[in-house]
Amino acid sequence: MEMLLYISALLAAGGFLILCISLAVTLNAVKKTLISLADTVAALQKQLDGITTETTELLHKTNGLAEDIQGKSAKLNSVVDAVKGVGTNVQQLNNSIGKITHSVTQTAEQNEEKIAQVVQWSNVAMEIRNKWKTRKKEYASREQQYPEPQRALPPVDENQK
Repeated sequence: MEMLLYISALLAAGGFLILCISLAVTLNAVKKTLISLADTVAALQKQLDGITTETTELLHKTNGLAEDIQGKSAKLNSVVDAVKGVGTNVQQLNNSIGKITHSVTQTAEQNEEKIAQVVQWSNVAMEIRNKWKTRKKEYASREQQYPEPQRALPPVDENQK
């Protein structure tokens, strides 16, 4: 019986040895896995640091661009307001010209008979002026045909010499 007790103790010790060896192998494999994981995490940390730096730079550039766009937008708003004012002024000018044109048209229609009379009288005046110029030319040509007679010189007084 004692022998059985030694064999069982030996088997228990062998099983414990196998358990320790398998535990050592497992822990060694876990160690390698953890080292690989640590390396991967370190590389990932470096990449994240790079991404963080680039993201920060990109954020600064974006903020600068946003400020620039806001400044230009404010300037553009003043230009748009000025153009809007010019458009309004042009529209008012067009309306004024339309009113003036309408007024002139109405006045012309109301005074159509008077305008016709003025045109007739101006035509008559032009004809009279042309006839007067023609007669003046005829009179001048007659004077050139018949020059004025020369007058005799007064007698010379001999005492004045």
